Amino acid sequence: MAKQALILIDIQNDYFPKGKWPLDGVEAAADKAAQVLQAFRQAGDAVIHVRHEFTSDDAPFFTPGSEGAHLHTKVLNEANEPVVLKHFVNAFRETNLRAALEQRSITELVVVGSMSHMCIDAVVRAAADLGYRVTVIHDACATRDQEFNGQVIPAAQVHGAYMASLAFGYASVVSTDEYLKAQAAAA
Repeated sequence: MAKQALILIDIQNDYFPKGKWPLDGVEAAADKAAQVLQAFRQAGDAVIHVRHEFTSDDAPFFTPGSEGAHLHTKVLNEANEPVVLKHFVNAFRETNLRAALEQRSITELVVVGSMSHMCIDAVVRAAADLGYRVTVIHDACATRDQEFNGQVIPAAQVHGAYMASLAFGYASVVSTDEYLKAQAAAA
Protein backbone atom coordinates (compact mmCIF):
# COMPACT_ATOMS: atom_id res chain seq x y z
CA MET A 1 0.00 0.00 0.00
CA ALA A 2 1.27 3.47 -0.90
CA LYS A 3 2.30 5.80 1.88
CA GLN A 4 1.20 9.37 1.56
CA ALA A 5 2.31 12.66 3.07
CA LEU A 6 0.70 16.06 3.19
CA ILE A 7 3.09 18.84 2.20
CA LEU A 8 1.99 22.32 3.31
CA ILE A 9 3.91 24.89 1.29
CA ASP A 10 4.55 28.41 2.60
CA ILE A 11 1.31 29.04 4.51
CA GLN A 12 3.01 31.94 6.26
CA ASN A 13 1.94 35.23 7.80
CA ASP A 14 3.25 37.53 5.05
CA TYR A 15 0.73 36.03 2.61
CA PHE A 16 -2.23 37.04 4.79
CA PRO A 17 -4.07 40.41 4.75
CA LYS A 18 -1.82 42.15 7.30
CA GLY A 19 1.37 40.70 5.79
CA LYS A 20 3.84 42.16 3.32
CA TRP A 21 2.64 40.13 0.28
CA PRO A 22 -1.10 39.29 0.65
CA LEU A 23 -2.64 36.76 -1.70
CA ASP A 24 -6.14 36.66 -3.14
CA GLY A 25 -8.33 34.16 -1.32
CA VAL A 26 -5.61 33.18 1.13
CA GLU A 27 -7.95 32.93 4.13
CA ALA A 28 -10.29 30.51 2.33
CA ALA A 29 -7.36 28.50 0.97
CA ALA A 30 -5.80 28.24 4.45
CA ASP A 31 -9.14 27.09 5.87
CA LYS A 32 -9.25 24.31 3.24
CA ALA A 33 -5.62 23.42 3.97
CA ALA A 34 -6.51 23.18 7.67
CA GLN A 35 -9.33 20.73 6.81
CA VAL A 36 -6.93 18.53 4.87
CA LEU A 37 -4.35 18.82 7.66
CA GLN A 38 -6.93 17.67 10.21
CA ALA A 39 -7.83 14.66 8.05
CA PHE A 40 -4.16 13.66 7.77
CA ARG A 41 -3.68 13.99 11.49
CA GLN A 42 -6.77 11.89 12.22
CA ALA A 43 -5.60 9.20 9.77
CA GLY A 44 -2.10 9.18 11.29
CA ASP A 45 -0.52 10.02 7.93
CA ALA A 46 2.70 12.00 7.58
CA VAL A 47 2.58 15.79 7.55
CA ILE A 48 5.48 18.01 6.52
CA HIS A 49 5.39 21.81 6.65
CA VAL A 50 7.59 23.88 4.37
CA ARG A 51 8.52 27.42 5.33
CA HIS A 52 10.29 29.92 3.08
CA GLU A 53 12.77 32.52 4.27
CA PHE A 54 14.80 34.64 1.92
CA THR A 55 18.45 35.00 2.87
CA SER A 56 18.48 38.82 2.70
CA ASP A 57 16.96 41.33 5.11
CA ASP A 58 15.90 43.50 2.15
CA ALA A 59 13.66 40.79 0.64
CA PRO A 60 10.11 41.95 -0.20
CA PHE A 61 8.61 39.38 2.23
CA PHE A 62 9.64 36.34 4.33
CA THR A 63 12.65 38.19 5.70
CA PRO A 64 14.84 36.11 8.02
CA GLY A 65 13.48 35.80 11.54
CA SER A 66 10.47 38.03 10.87
CA GLU A 67 6.93 37.41 12.11
CA GLY A 68 5.85 37.38 8.46
CA ALA A 69 8.06 34.35 7.82
CA HIS A 70 6.36 32.29 10.57
CA LEU A 71 3.78 29.63 9.80
CA HIS A 72 0.22 30.93 10.04
CA THR A 73 -1.77 29.90 13.10
CA LYS A 74 -4.36 28.08 10.97
CA VAL A 75 -1.82 25.39 10.11
CA LEU A 76 0.84 25.41 12.84
CA ASN A 77 2.89 22.24 13.02
CA GLU A 78 2.58 19.81 15.90
CA ALA A 79 5.68 18.41 17.61
CA ASN A 80 5.82 15.31 15.37
CA GLU A 81 5.45 17.33 12.14
CA PRO A 82 8.76 18.54 10.72
CA VAL A 83 9.20 22.00 9.27
CA VAL A 84 11.49 22.18 6.26
CA LEU A 85 13.17 25.56 5.84
CA LYS A 86 13.80 26.57 2.23
CA HIS A 87 15.48 29.53 0.56
CA PHE A 88 14.44 28.82 -3.05
CA VAL A 89 11.16 28.42 -4.93
CA ASN A 90 11.52 24.63 -5.22
CA ALA A 91 11.12 23.01 -1.79
CA PHE A 92 13.41 20.14 -2.83
CA ARG A 93 16.34 22.45 -3.66
CA GLU A 94 19.03 22.40 -0.97
CA THR A 95 16.63 21.15 1.73
CA ASN A 96 16.03 17.91 3.60
CA LEU A 97 12.53 17.44 2.13
CA ARG A 98 13.42 14.43 0.01
CA ALA A 99 15.29 12.78 2.90
CA ALA A 100 12.30 13.37 5.19
CA LEU A 101 10.02 11.68 2.65
CA GLU A 102 12.41 8.78 2.11
CA GLN A 103 12.75 8.22 5.88
CA ARG A 104 8.99 7.72 6.00
CA SER A 105 8.87 5.57 2.79
CA ILE A 106 6.50 8.09 1.20
CA THR A 107 5.40 7.43 -2.40
CA GLU A 108 2.44 9.82 -2.72
CA LEU A 109 2.26 13.53 -1.94
CA VAL A 110 -0.73 15.76 -1.33
CA VAL A 111 0.18 19.42 -1.80
CA VAL A 112 -1.50 22.57 -0.47
CA GLY A 113 -0.30 26.13 0.05
CA SER A 114 1.11 29.12 -1.74
CA MET A 115 1.79 30.56 -4.27
CA SER A 116 0.09 28.54 -7.00
CA HIS A 117 2.24 29.99 -9.76
CA MET A 118 5.57 29.68 -7.93
CA CYS A 119 6.28 27.32 -5.06
CA ILE A 120 3.29 25.03 -5.64
CA ASP A 121 4.14 24.70 -9.32
CA ALA A 122 7.83 24.10 -8.57
CA VAL A 123 7.36 21.46 -5.86
CA VAL A 124 4.71 19.55 -7.82
CA ARG A 125 6.80 19.36 -10.98
CA ALA A 126 9.92 18.38 -9.03
CA ALA A 127 8.03 15.75 -7.04
CA ALA A 128 6.57 14.21 -10.20
CA ASP A 129 10.02 14.19 -11.80
CA LEU A 130 11.37 12.41 -8.71
CA GLY A 131 8.72 9.69 -9.12
CA TYR A 132 6.15 10.67 -6.51
CA ARG A 133 2.47 10.40 -7.29
CA VAL A 134 1.13 13.90 -6.59
CA THR A 135 -2.29 15.31 -5.76
CA VAL A 136 -2.86 19.07 -5.56
CA ILE A 137 -5.83 20.37 -3.59
CA HIS A 138 -6.61 23.37 -5.78
CA ASP A 139 -8.89 25.25 -3.41
CA ALA A 140 -6.29 24.94 -0.64
CA CYS A 141 -3.81 26.96 -2.73
CA ALA A 142 -3.65 30.70 -3.32
CA THR A 143 -1.88 33.24 -5.51
CA ARG A 144 -2.16 36.89 -6.52
CA ASP A 145 -2.53 39.02 -9.62
CA GLN A 146 0.45 38.92 -11.94
CA GLU A 147 1.64 41.34 -14.58
CA PHE A 148 2.95 40.36 -18.00
CA ASN A 149 3.87 42.66 -20.82
CA GLY A 150 1.88 45.54 -19.34
CA GLN A 151 -1.24 43.45 -18.74
CA VAL A 152 -2.55 42.50 -15.29
CA ILE A 153 -3.56 38.85 -15.12
CA PRO A 154 -6.16 38.35 -12.34
CA ALA A 155 -5.23 35.89 -9.59
CA ALA A 156 -8.11 33.55 -10.48
CA GLN A 157 -6.80 33.25 -14.03
CA VAL A 158 -3.21 32.77 -12.86
CA HIS A 159 -4.37 30.05 -10.45
CA GLY A 160 -6.56 28.37 -13.08
CA ALA A 161 -3.81 28.34 -15.69
CA TYR A 162 -1.33 26.76 -13.31
CA MET A 163 -3.79 24.18 -11.99
CA ALA A 164 -4.72 23.24 -15.58
CA SER A 165 -1.06 22.88 -16.47
CA LEU A 166 -0.30 20.71 -13.46
CA ALA A 167 -3.37 18.56 -14.12
CA PHE A 168 -2.27 18.04 -17.71
CA GLY A 169 0.89 16.16 -16.90
CA TYR A 170 2.09 16.35 -13.30
CA ALA A 171 -0.65 15.75 -10.75
CA SER A 172 -4.20 14.92 -9.95
CA VAL A 173 -5.85 18.27 -9.19
CA VAL A 174 -8.97 18.08 -7.03
CA SER A 175 -11.00 20.14 -4.56
CA THR A 176 -10.83 19.66 -0.81
CA ASP A 177 -14.32 18.12 -0.80
CA GLU A 178 -13.44 15.69 -3.62
CA TYR A 179 -10.26 14.64 -1.86
CA LEU A 180 -11.85 14.18 1.57
CA LYS A 181 -14.79 12.21 0.12
CA ALA A 182 -12.41 9.90 -1.78
CA GLN A 183 -10.36 9.34 1.40
CA ALA A 184 -13.48 8.58 3.42
CA ALA A 185 -14.67 6.09 0.78
CA ALA A 186 -11.28 4.34 0.75
CA ALA A 187 -11.16 3.97 4.54
